Amino acid sequence: MGRYLIRRLLWAVVLFVSVTAVTYVIFFVIPVDPAQLSCGQLATPDCVARARHFLGLGRPVPIQYLHFLKRLVIDGQLGRSFANRESVNQIVGDAAPVTASLVIGGAVFWMAIAIPIGILSALRPRTLLDRATMVLVLAGISAHPVWIGMLLAYFVAFRLGLAPITGYCNFFHPLLGCGGPALWAFHLMLPWITFTILFAALYVRFIRAATLEALNEDYVRTARAKGAPEWVVIRSHVLRTVLLPVVTMLGMDVGVALGGSIFTETVFNLPGLGRALIGSVTDFDLPVTVGVVVFATTSIILFNLVVDVLYAFLDPRIRLV
Repeated sequence: MGRYLIRRLLWAVVLFVSVTAVTYVIFFVIPVDPAQLSCGQLATPDCVARARHFLGLGRPVPIQYLHFLKRLVIDGQLGRSFANRESVNQIVGDAAPVTASLVIGGAVFWMAIAIPIGILSALRPRTLLDRATMVLVLAGISAHPVWIGMLLAYFVAFRLGLAPITGYCNFFHPLLGCGGPALWAFHLMLPWITFTILFAALYVRFIRAATLEALNEDYVRTARAKGAPEWVVIRSHVLRTVLLPVVTMLGMDVGVALGGSIFTETVFNLPGLGRALIGSVTDFDLPVTVGVVVFATTSIILFNLVVDVLYAFLDPRIRLV
């Protein structure tokens, strides 16, 4: 187990260095002068010269990147916004909990729905439940998050008044008079449902196929032949086999969900990383753009590292790979 963890940690470090290097090159070696951007529209030659010196733009690109990496890893600093001089750490720190609430809550929702429906659909193939599930799967795969979000906002929030149309409430501390776990979940209900419709469709289809395959395995037939109750067979033999690829799929889909959060946050006006990224790209605010991208990709790397460890616990054979 120790060697497995060391290999995964080394691979995570390699990914982190690769991602930060590519991100730095893309956003700081483009035909736009960061020094000019940092000084604003009314920049003077003296201001641009001082900004270039402060940002270290006169040094070779590899040295610039190493300085950026040292500031990021050792100092834990993402720089300051070109637009308002606010700390990028503060901007990302304020937006990250919103996106994390959206993605993690959505993942809990779609897993809680997809696992039982996928298994029940496999246990009763070609029934009304199975056919209705496949229709919903097709609708969920074909729909776009913006379209789903707008439909929910119009019918559920505006016409029926069952949920807020937009806005976010802080989980711990009231934000503009809105806070607490109940209001936090109430304001995120429609964004979570949007994610659930998108991802649950994929997971239901995948879990159904994996369950049908597991039900035909010899160890399942043996357990049934020994007289084990059906629920024991499903829990002890089928479910564990099905969850192995689902855990891997979940690790990859977190990155997809982070990318899709841009659309969902825009529809429901959530102050998350997606909105911060769009605003920074529009304003050519490179430090904020780099900060959001690096933070998001680092979060994905760490989450996949956790998934790898969890996968090793679920299937001890993985530790030998």
